[in-house]
Amino acid sequence: MATRPATSAHRPPVNRDVPLVRREPLEGAYVLLTFRHPEVAERARAGQFVMIKAGTVTDPILRRPFSIMSVDPREGVFTLFLKAVGPGSRALAELRPGEESGCLGPLGQPFTAPPEDHEALCVAGGYGIAPFVLFSDELRRARRRARVFYGGRAVAELQLRAPFAALEPPLACATDDGSFGHHGVVTGAVAAYLDTRPGPVTLYACGPDAMLHAVARLAEERRLPAQVSLDPWMGCGLGTCLGCVVWIRRENETRAKYRCACTEGPVFDAREVVWA
Repeated sequence: MATRPATSAHRPPVNRDVPLVRREPLEGAYVLLTFRHPEVAERARAGQFVMIKAGTVTDPILRRPFSIMSVDPREGVFTLFLKAVGPGSRALAELRPGEESGCLGPLGQPFTAPPEDHEALCVAGGYGIAPFVLFSDELRRARRRARVFYGGRAVAELQLRAPFAALEPPLACATDDGSFGHHGVVTGAVAAYLDTRPGPVTLYACGPDAMLHAVARLAEERRLPAQVSLDPWMGCGLGTCLGCVVWIRRENETRAKYRCACTEGPVFDAREVVWA
């Protein structure tokens, strides 16, 4: 696995209120929220996240982690993709332009680019698609090849297809019910592609735990490098509360250790994760 580059995770995160500048409702309970903060927009890398909550909300009292979907350093803005499922995310989804949210970030370790001769296979489940918007852009600018697989239970869950409209090769979708794209789980579509792929690849995954574990097994079976973005409960984002610890065993270690996903992750080498 490539060595991680220096990132903004080694600099103190921004901790301040940020104004919402654009709100774009999507179908169902999904929404795109664009906030202004030039430093976050400049420093954020794919796979990193912010801890954020609507400014006046006291229930829940803690901020929630959201992957940074995209950035525009020229405008000084960053965008989040979220689904309103609980009181915290609903309060964020109901924000209007001009209102502020308490924000801490960017946080965590980002995805690491693959070797130059590798194709990046990005595997997303549900709103795990968010970091791959930024990652595919980073790879394009670095002249690396990328292919994105996007899965959900039904087409209604594939709400973030538009940012990949110009992607070449095209976005590959999969739905459990067969309503759009490959009929079956997204890892099935990935496996089918690998059966025809002659060149080296690196796998990247973000989504539900079961999907991440399936990608890790696929990588092990095919002897492929893989990076997975874990999504445990997080309380602080700084490694203080220890609410997000995950069981990790590094390559040079004989025993696994608990490590904070917010500071040492959320992106980990899939081979290092001790899956339940």
